Amino acid sequence: MAPTRTRRLAPGGSIAAHRHDDHQIVYAGRGVLTVTTSAGSWVAPATRAIWVPAGTVHAHRAYGELDLHLVGLPVTENPLGLETPTVLAVSPLLRELLIAYTRAEDDDRPERARLRAVLLDQLRASAQQPLHLPTPTTPLLRALCDILRADPADSRTLAELGHLVGASDRTLSRLFRSDLGMTFPQWRTQLRLHHALILLTERTPVTTVAHQCGWSSTSAFIEVFRRTFGHTPGSHRTE
Repeated sequence: MAPTRTRRLAPGGSIAAHRHDDHQIVYAGRGVLTVTTSAGSWVAPATRAIWVPAGTVHAHRAYGELDLHLVGLPVTENPLGLETPTVLAVSPLLRELLIAYTRAEDDDRPERARLRAVLLDQLRASAQQPLHLPTPTTPLLRALCDILRADPADSRTLAELGHLVGASDRTLSRLFRSDLGMTFPQWRTQLRLHHALILLTERTPVTTVAHQCGWSSTSAFIEVFRRTFGHTPGSHRTE
């Protein structure tokens, strides 16, 4: 069963791959959390939660001091109708509900039932966030994506990277769409955002993060980050 509780993970701490017969909501009240499955990885700072459907084999990893809030839901209860892991926006109210619900004793008190009902109502109103970094299945894309994972700042074009893995940019572009469901620029931006969240959690200066993640300027990085997460990188570092 998926537990409902609060757990603390040290920086770099992890929970090995496992599965639950229940659905689970995973929220990091502090730090940055990644959830990884065979299909890819999802990243969530303190303004996001991750929905993990029942039966999904997944692993957790912490970046920074992590307060992990876990909510288990019966397989019959799926307030969002989601069948794949999904990142959800966490409003200030939903944040407090998740923290309160996972820290209180799990019992049958009417007060707890009411708290749970409001939590589920807020979940239904949560916007889904496109923060999934899919894992390629084709050997060509795996080789190319491994190059970029090793250095997210690598600014070479798809054609230039194609020379390294032995494929044309047209072939690779087609594979990105068919295998990963996104374009090459979209995938690289997601990779850079994932890396940026981790660096910010480690208190890396914003200008350095922009450079190490491959943005042409700090202002360009700040704008993309703000559009994606709803706040600037500087405010993220203080969470």
